[in-house]
Amino acid sequence: MTELIKVLPDAVANQIAAGEVIQRPASAVKELMENAVDSGADRIQVIVKDAGRTLVQVVDNGSGMSDTDARLCFERHATSKIRHAEDLFTIRTMGFRGEALAAIAAVAQIELKTKTTGSEAGTKVKINGSEFELQEPVACSDGTSISVKNLFYNIPARRKFLKANSTELKHIITEFQRIALAHHDTTFILQNNDSEVYNLPAARLPERVQHLFGKTIAQQLVHVKTETSIMQVSGYIGKPEFARKTYGEQFFFVNGRFMKHPYLHRAVSQCYDGLIPGDAVPAYFIYIEIDPVHIDVNIHPTKTEIKFEDERAVYQIIQASVREALGKFNLTPTLDFDQEGGMEIPYFRPGDAVSAPVIRVNADFNPFDSDDQPWKRDSYSGTVPRQAPVAGWEQLFSQVQPSNGQELPEQSIQQGLPGLNQATRSFLQFKNKYILIPVKSGIMIVNYARAYERILYEDFIRNMNEPGSISQQVLFPVTFELNPVDLNLLLDVSDELTAIGFDIQPFGGQSVIVRALPASVDANDPKVLIEELLEQLKNETPDLAVQYKEQVAKSAARVSSLAFARPLHDAEVQGLIDRLFACREPQTTPGGKPVLTILQMEEIEKRFA
Repeated sequence: MTELIKVLPDAVANQIAAGEVIQRPASAVKELMENAVDSGADRIQVIVKDAGRTLVQVVDNGSGMSDTDARLCFERHATSKIRHAEDLFTIRTMGFRGEALAAIAAVAQIELKTKTTGSEAGTKVKINGSEFELQEPVACSDGTSISVKNLFYNIPARRKFLKANSTELKHIITEFQRIALAHHDTTFILQNNDSEVYNLPAARLPERVQHLFGKTIAQQLVHVKTETSIMQVSGYIGKPEFARKTYGEQFFFVNGRFMKHPYLHRAVSQCYDGLIPGDAVPAYFIYIEIDPVHIDVNIHPTKTEIKFEDERAVYQIIQASVREALGKFNLTPTLDFDQEGGMEIPYFRPGDAVSAPVIRVNADFNPFDSDDQPWKRDSYSGTVPRQAPVAGWEQLFSQVQPSNGQELPEQSIQQGLPGLNQATRSFLQFKNKYILIPVKSGIMIVNYARAYERILYEDFIRNMNEPGSISQQVLFPVTFELNPVDLNLLLDVSDELTAIGFDIQPFGGQSVIVRALPASVDANDPKVLIEELLEQLKNETPDLAVQYKEQVAKSAARVSSLAFARPLHDAEVQGLIDRLFACREPQTTPGGKPVLTILQMEEIEKRFA
């Protein structure tokens, strides 16, 4: 009988492991930066080219490696972090699996230079797709420099699934931010295509947050600090008024390691209920210190998920910490126990007599007494005179004398339902969202925000193909800061945005200035419009250039239509309907959602059967 089970060659096994650990250039950046942190380095430099496709290089001044370690570190499950299975539950280092370097070497061309302090010469190692090429002495500085070139060069199927450079750079910056926030006492530098993105000196946590997210964030944060027998919580949370509709400033760290945890994210979000809109997200930078025996970090290949021994207790402690911080800085309603006549909380000592509460009633109070008679003694607040009525109040209504009982109701109906009683109108607005139009087969219902989205999309596409779009100047140009991820993305799509009528320019540092918007866009706050547009582009940008243009138009139309929820004048409604049915595809939005539907006459008649 033919044997079916075979042992995979090491090269194939490493490529399979790479599929779990190295998903994109940002994964290589994360693993190499974590190794640099574990080496004890106090200065780490990250250099990328073409968003990591061509080069990812990490240089540190840490402990370096010997000749033997420099060769052995590329073997699978070779690690200096653990020796026994029990060590998995006392981990304090960033890396420990021993898979990262082997996985990276399987799908890229690697060059390593390393030298330990006190050694006369360092070691150079070259590996090409898991194939060892050379090891030789080399002159280099103390520490380690590792270059990852042409990632996925030997797996074209994986390489073609990489996103646009702006998207891949966004992921690299995100990983860089996570490690830089976890180790604020270390200097970090990030360069992309010979351009410096970040240069972060060692600093306290508040300064590190400012260096990463801009100076204005300093006024947006509130300090959090709680110590319990289970764990310690520290860090910062955002004030409610600065909550945004986009993600990007939400960070949890456990023992210096970034983690994703939707359950704990909900614990923070619930503290803001009633303080921020339902679609807004608060910023937070929360650091948890806990005994490693109470957590398991070995549940995901990328080590970004952590399991807690008592998840419910962690949830409650975090929620209590955030609520305390919000209350301490008067950001949530609190009870004032110092005010006169405030709530009285009784305190009983052992042995005190306990009596049932007594309800005091004013037997002399008569609600039918004349208005000019002062109130009798109130059982709770003493004698309070009734306030005299305002003189001449009857004159307020002297001009309101409807000729019959129908005039005022009709006016109210006309204001609430425009066009109801005018024969010249053939439509009805409903809930500032729908337009109802009688048609031969029944009633057509148009979602006019979606109709506006379809109209804008086709206008934007037309302007991209035929330059010369009309812009409207902003009365007062708006200046604001963007994080490096959003700033790089904005620069990447600047030509497409200019083609559809935006005028947005860099304004020094991480700031931009908005001078003009497309003439068809109705936006009260250009800053919010740009931020929401960038968030859509970050999540949905495809690779192909032609699709990239379409995506910019689609995202701009979608974001611009969100503010289009207001009563429309008759001319606006008629113009909207005319422009909608002049579109190539009036039935759906660019994303495929229905713009209109028809309620058939048969269905209406069934309702009255």
